[in-house]
Amino acid sequence: MAVVGLMLQGTPLMTNLQLLREAEKANIPFVAALAGALRRFSSLVWLATRRSERLALHPASAPKSGILTNSASLSCRLFSYCLLRCGKTRKYVMNKAFTKESESDDDDDPQPAALPSSGKNYITPLGYTRIRSELLDLIDIERPKVVEIVHWAASNGDRSENGDYIYGKKRLREIDRRIRFLTRRLEIAMVTDPSVHVGSDQVFFGATVTYADGAGFDRTVTILGVDEADSALSQVSWVSPIARTLLKARVGDVLRLTTPGGVDDIEVISVRYPPLSS
Repeated sequence: MAVVGLMLQGTPLMTNLQLLREAEKANIPFVAALAGALRRFSSLVWLATRRSERLALHPASAPKSGILTNSASLSCRLFSYCLLRCGKTRKYVMNKAFTKESESDDDDDPQPAALPSSGKNYITPLGYTRIRSELLDLIDIERPKVVEIVHWAASNGDRSENGDYIYGKKRLREIDRRIRFLTRRLEIAMVTDPSVHVGSDQVFFGATVTYADGAGFDRTVTILGVDEADSALSQVSWVSPIARTLLKARVGDVLRLTTPGGVDDIEVISVRYPPLSS
């Protein structure tokens, strides 16, 4: 409650975030969960403010996918979700001594994809929209469905041999882990629109590059964010070795790509970008 009081008194937002991080380390799960809810909400508000300031200075760089206009809605939904989780956590702490469930093995959050030391997490507008849609779908649709099933299963009596209840609780923890993961990734996402480079022959983030390898074969890759790249679609993250080699190069450049099998000479054949959004 002291943290909330400081926030209401107008303490700088970055100071609030530091205080909330400290509060998350509390030994009382309910306090830690509430601090986490407030911190994530504050982080999203700070992120939206920074983007608004950037737009005021560079209005031409405004994304056309409605990312900024939906920031407040996303923040409010996440805050409501986190407060709901706080209530569940408090109830769980009170009843834990009377249950035999063990959640310690299922509470480990998935490790995010590696980012460079700078901590920048570049992502295209399309990738941001896709991750945001998945997050809202989990909060608004998937999680309420599972909660309803768990409540129904719990009302059937003995929970120790209740398959619907046990599976539902496990699925609920999986959803919560995914929500936390996506929230953290959106907090540090830097939306970059590659279409601003249409017509350029230089390789930047979001480019689709065709190059010839040392054996003379043509290969095509698209350089995307670590959270959106799909190797099955010939997409690579911007921190991968091939992307780092290609970035800033131009058509006709011969580059040296270091691979586990040795050094390979590659030549940039073509560079293209997605068309400008209408």
